Amino acid sequence: MKNSIKHTMIWIVVLALLCAVPATAGKAVAVGEKAPGFILTDSAGEEISLSDFEGKVVVLEWLNPDCPFVQRHYKAGTMKDLAAKFGTQGVVWLTINSTKYMDAAANAKFKASNHLSYPILVDQSGEVGHLYGAMTTPHMYVIDGAGQLVYIGAIDDDPRGNKDAPITNYVAAALDEVLAGKAVTTTETKPYGCSVKYKK
Repeated sequence: MKNSIKHTMIWIVVLALLCAVPATAGKAVAVGEKAPGFILTDSAGEEISLSDFEGKVVVLEWLNPDCPFVQRHYKAGTMKDLAAKFGTQGVVWLTINSTKYMDAAANAKFKASNHLSYPILVDQSGEVGHLYGAMTTPHMYVIDGAGQLVYIGAIDDDPRGNKDAPITNYVAAALDEVLAGKAVTTTETKPYGCSVKYKK
């Protein structure tokens, strides 16, 4: 009898584990949906709300300075160059750091060392990261002027950084199409990079 109860309990635990879903599953946003609003503080202590940029095209970039994928892209100037290029056309670039152990000072240090013109928003609680279903660093989101998500996924099609040219930058392509008043051709790709180090 005791063994039977024990086996039953083991199966209940096994089934619970098999049916468990990640914290972001079921909550992640989707292309075509309205981008969820949020308010975060940047590395300088300034409060920034997504609603501050109503009517503008916005790029959200999830970042962790410790991640080798992020380091590679910042060494190459991938995000910085895109932000500068499209910034002249009114596109807003917001970087979000949901890394549990990185505070405003850590973000400020990274921003200064890379001479970034755009803010790094502190999300140590992971609330906004979970709201958007951000899984990797980098994980990219493009929001059009109507506030809808039009692209979610990887920055480009070169995960290992060793692809022969040409490299397709999905974010650049999406921004070009949005700014031209066209529908985005590639709306979703699989993000690559380090897993977001969320607070448990």
